[in-house]
Amino acid sequence: MFENQELFHNKDSYKCKSDNGTIIVLSRLKNIVSILQKSCASYTVLTIGISVAVVAVILILVGGLLYRYRWRLRYAYYMTRSKYKRDRQVNTEMTYAYNAFISYSDEEKDFVVNECIPNLEEFENLRLCIHQRDFIPGEEITHNITNGIHNSNKTICIITRAFLDSYYCMFEFNMARMESIYSREGHNILFLVFYEQILPRELPLIMLELVQQQSYIEYPDDLQGNVVFLEKNKRSNRITITTL
Repeated sequence: MFENQELFHNKDSYKCKSDNGTIIVLSRLKNIVSILQKSCASYTVLTIGISVAVVAVILILVGGLLYRYRWRLRYAYYMTRSKYKRDRQVNTEMTYAYNAFISYSDEEKDFVVNECIPNLEEFENLRLCIHQRDFIPGEEITHNITNGIHNSNKTICIITRAFLDSYYCMFEFNMARMESIYSREGHNILFLVFYEQILPRELPLIMLELVQQQSYIEYPDDLQGNVVFLEKNKRSNRITITTL
């Protein structure tokens, strides 16, 4: 009708009745068409677009929170699986199965076997948790790691570039960090041993914070330095242990 007005004689006298009973005079046909288009418009596309946008924002927020607290959530999960509540009373009394859990990459296996075990276990009577020796066969590796850390007074990390590149080494580091925060009342149990010279910019930020807090030592390459190194290790790991 709007496009073919010439077909209607004396169109200004035409009247229409709307659904709600209102009488509409067609003298202002253009305005009437505009009002009808607005009232009949479909907002389905707009509604779907807004819904998708809201869901996307929620997913981004949830994903961000999960990423931020990923190590806390992992720690809680593994501690629940390893029946943490049952062992809590033992560890609050400062008794542990091991003096230290040793975290190292496969490249440093010889150093651990030939240096750490003889000097700290055989000569100093300390008990170390070594994954190649003390992990329970058939158990999930993550379960073995969290149990070993939880049942050790300290976690000693042998820091090398291979350590930083290893998923399980960094997993052990972060689980020990969570153990410090949530099971040891904020007391730091991490002890970093730099077996290689590594620049600060190569370290993760959280590890760099520990270095700045002096929670580390550098492994020396001379006999006199080795004596100091071993003495620091002994002092940091002296605590009552219980037989498994």
